[in-house]
Amino acid sequence: MVGTLLCIGMGYSAQALAQRLLPAGWRVLGTTREAARVAALGSAGIETLAWPGTGPLPQLGEASHLLISVAPRSGGDPVLAALGAEIAARAAQFEWVGYLSTTGVYGDHGGGWVDEQTALTPSTVRGRERVEAEAAWAAIPGLPLHIFRLAGIYGPGRGPFAKVRAGTARRIIKPGQVFSRIHVADIAQVLAASMARPNPGAIYNVCDDDPAPPEEVIAHAAELLGLPLPPAEDFATAEMTPMARSFYAESKRVRNDRIKAELGVKLIYPTYREGLAALLAAE
Repeated sequence: MVGTLLCIGMGYSAQALAQRLLPAGWRVLGTTREAARVAALGSAGIETLAWPGTGPLPQLGEASHLLISVAPRSGGDPVLAALGAEIAARAAQFEWVGYLSTTGVYGDHGGGWVDEQTALTPSTVRGRERVEAEAAWAAIPGLPLHIFRLAGIYGPGRGPFAKVRAGTARRIIKPGQVFSRIHVADIAQVLAASMARPNPGAIYNVCDDDPAPPEEVIAHAAELLGLPLPPAEDFATAEMTPMARSFYAESKRVRNDRIKAELGVKLIYPTYREGLAALLAAE
């Protein structure tokens, strides 16, 4: 199966999907708000348009598949604000539509497990905005929508090694705190698998098999590098930006059974250990 994928917001995850699809013969279109990125993305085979987020998007009429990877704002989803009416009018045109959301929609569960059936009780502004955006996309009649709730993303250029090497990494200790993660290559794998098996209305958690305390990941990175263990700091007294501190407001373990059972996904990096080892080997 091949087609034309339009990625509105050619970010980190969308680029990973593009690099998976292009060798298979797909045509990949994308948008960016930064004109300086157009040439770089074009050299990677992605037909990219500098789109400011307002006004028409001519590429929309060329797409058989649509991926939305733009975050909502306080005023709502900017893609729906700009293109919602046209997307609704073209709903029958699309074979598959994907929306990249976040596991932050589940809120805090004190380290307990959540799955796609868990009630959405976000405790952060970002999480509440995502819940509203999911609902707004799902309200478009006839749109073959698939929602992907992504855990914390890491991958090439987004690992802990740089900070560990620079001596700026910290092990923030908050008892009971765990996060779920996902390597960007596995995000691309899940999206491609869903495109091959469309199931409009489906929601998938996209995470690995090993929710873990953040300090363990930092410690493992230092061990792989053969460097000293970064210092431990108590969360209650550690100096952190409000944004960084907000990530610790929620603790949960996210189940990923559905991507395996329904999409046949076998994770490339089932835990952060395999993922970090691969990142280091690639260097």
